This record gives sequence, C-alpha cells and structure tokens, in this order.
Amino acid sequence: VQLQASGGGWVQPGGSLRLSCAASGFTSDHYAIGWFRRAPGTGRELIAAISSDDGSTDYADSVKGRFIISKDNVKKTVYLQMDNLKPEDTAVYYCGSAELPLRIHIISMRMIPFNSWGQGTLVTVSS
Repeated sequence: VQLQASGGGWVQPGGSLRLSCAASGFTSDHYAIGWFRRAPGTGRELIAAISSDDGSTDYADSVKGRFIISKDNVKKTVYLQMDNLKPEDTAVYYCGSAELPLRIHIISMRMIPFNSWGQGTLVTVSS
C-alpha cells in the first residue's frame, strides 16, 4: 500500500486547509484510512478515520467539530477539511491505512489496526 499526503502549508489562526491522502495498492475493497499528526516534541496522534465501506467516521476530541474527514472511493483519496485552525494544530500530518477481509464499520478508530503510513505534509498555524 502506498499513501501520499499533500495540501499542507502555512495558515493564520482561524484559517482553513484541506489535506488529501492518495492511496493505492489495496488488495481488498475493505479498508480504513486515518489521519495522524505529530507535533514537535510529541508522539503520534490519531485524529480522524473513515471506512471505505460505509463512510463511518471517528474523531479525536482535539479536532471534533473543526475537522471533517471524507472520501472519494473512485479516486481512492481521503480528505481532511480543517477549519478554525489553532496554533496547537501545527504538526506534520500523515495518513495511515488498515486493510481487512471483512466489511468495516468504525465505532472507535482506536480499534483499527493501522499498519501502513505515508510521508507527511507540514501544517503550520501561526500569525
């Protein structure tokens, strides 16, 4: 599986960005894609995930109500619309995937066995 994140950049607090994750190489129609981020000096944080099967989603509390994850199954691309960005959102954002033999319905993204990650894209929020 290959994953490529793009769309990062600099934005002022309160601004918006949309990230894209282009995926390829899946052997199953059942997969989940998650967005992760790593801020300077911190560990990896899973912030959003979506199922390819039914579009079910889950979000971390830190981004709930501000970020929206969506998908285009034809393009095998997942998007992360980020609104009302804050300085604490500054991080390298990257996507991960989990491919399963069964239909996926997300109740808690923390249960998803992500095992592939792509290169990240830097998001900087500052004035």
